Amino acid sequence: MAKAKETKKSFGQSVKCYREDRGLSIKELAHETGYPADLLEKVECDEITPPVALVLQLSRTLKVDVDTLDDAGKKASNRVKSQKRRAGSYAYNQLTKSGSDKHLGAYLVSIEPNTEHKGVEYHHDGEEFVYVLKGKLTISVGKNISNLEKGEHIHFNSALHHALSNPSNEMAELLVVLYIP
Repeated sequence: MAKAKETKKSFGQSVKCYREDRGLSIKELAHETGYPADLLEKVECDEITPPVALVLQLSRTLKVDVDTLDDAGKKASNRVKSQKRRAGSYAYNQLTKSGSDKHLGAYLVSIEPNTEHKGVEYHHDGEEFVYVLKGKLTISVGKNISNLEKGEHIHFNSALHHALSNPSNEMAELLVVLYIP
């Protein structure tokens, strides 16, 4: 007897599947996450790659481990993912293993030169620490704006809306560490 071929779900398909399994409409998911329904629809249709903050919020709201969403429903492995993901004008690599028992996440983030944050501002429970490894960074946290250069850092309450941009002509590289209770 032939074995049925497994089809791997995309990230968006996985999110939609978990949302529907929990009986949530896209509007209800928007209310639960704080992100607009049209953005969530684009994620589910794989039209955009969600930023880290949105992935974390979806994981928390859908009560599913980040690795499970990232692996599109397959059992998470014990190794750290090194896949680079792109979200708009920035890309990120997850440096730490995620899991329901993990509260700290580290990411290597690169932001294209002369880019401004467009779209939704990020926000998630916990704290965030950003260290500039290379280039320059402009970060708005709430109504405050900080300009950072190589070797400088900022630590803030990540429940506040925040956005990153690169005002320089060179690629910015950041170490971003998130603590999520």
